[in-house]
Amino acid sequence: MRYEFRVCGAVPENAAERFPELDVALLGSQTVFYGAVIDEAHLFGLLARFRMLGLLVMEMRPQPH
Repeated sequence: MRYEFRVCGAVPENAAERFPELDVALLGSQTVFYGAVIDEAHLFGLLARFRMLGLLVMEMRPQPH
């Protein structure tokens, strides 16, 4: 399944590089990460990575294929 994660603010490039499996786009005052999430463990791993880097996920939602 594909997911979209909206993060508050512009994410520094070195932090965005910690998510090689996701594409990244800056939209206004948010950074959007999007891409395939393999399973629930992968999803929780991504959320843990965002948290570890101090990135505030404002919204997370599945995307249609």
